[in-house]
Amino acid sequence: MATVTFVDESTAGARTPAWALQIFEERLTLRELIRRRIHQEVAEYNAAAPQPRRLLVAPHATEQALNGDRAERARRRVDAERQVALAEEAFGRNGFVVLVDDRQVTELDDEVDLRRDTEVTFLKLVPLVGG
Repeated sequence: MATVTFVDESTAGARTPAWALQIFEERLTLRELIRRRIHQEVAEYNAAAPQPRRLLVAPHATEQALNGDRAERARRRVDAERQVALAEEAFGRNGFVVLVDDRQVTELDDEVDLRRDTEVTFLKLVPLVGG
């Protein structure tokens, strides 16, 4: 069994606290690894209220505006499969890159080896301002 630690970073220097997920397989595709991460996050989010900064794919500003203030409305459930599709789309358009133990994985269907202490970094790419 592998303990996979997830870390979110951005090229602007932001880093969220790491968190771990137990995975029983020794090899998974990147697509499946992302799917499991998102399903875990969505399950925790729907069951309680984890830190919103930890979600790989967050509601768009328009969705937040249309849904109103969280304190004034009933909590809406997040659809895990929709979030997986959004994450795959973002990966495909280079919205973020994934490093598994400091090795970049470039394709969703690439298999990655998982060890007891694997670290997976999701690096959000921030566009450069200026020339």
